Amino acid sequence: MIYYIYAVIVLILDQVTKWLIVNNMTIGESRPVIGEFFQITSHRNRGAAFGILQDQRWFFIVITIIIAAGVIWYLQKTRKEGRKLLPFALGLLLGGALGNFIDRALFGEVVDFLQFRFQFNWFGTHVDYTYPIFNVADSAIVVGVILIFVDSLISWRNEKKGA
Repeated sequence: MIYYIYAVIVLILDQVTKWLIVNNMTIGESRPVIGEFFQITSHRNRGAAFGILQDQRWFFIVITIIIAAGVIWYLQKTRKEGRKLLPFALGLLLGGALGNFIDRALFGEVVDFLQFRFQFNWFGTHVDYTYPIFNVADSAIVVGVILIFVDSLISWRNEKKGA
């Protein structure tokens, strides 16, 4: 049950932050948080990560329903096995997927607002890179996927030790 609470916390945090952006900023408006490195920038994305597959709303809605159902099924399975990290990761993944699903289903686009710009010298070459703008749901999905990978490595290592 606690893992569903994690999903709900991610979902609420995601939707509240998006609501604040929509109601307090115009699209394209930026507000510095840490100079040019970290800014809150109001942006809309009609595609997936990094802006790929633009205007494929129904594709994402159907895929998200399938993925959410699979995550819920797998979450139930791993909970019964007494695992801790994997169900936590799946809870984050579920909350993030549902957060972006709500945006796509209701508005046809996802509200993004976290923007990072990296400026530094790399072996004498100036690097100026702005990472694609993202949101809380995206962050939860990425952290969830990383934790699933870590859990897989831990499980693999434990199986190898047992063999």
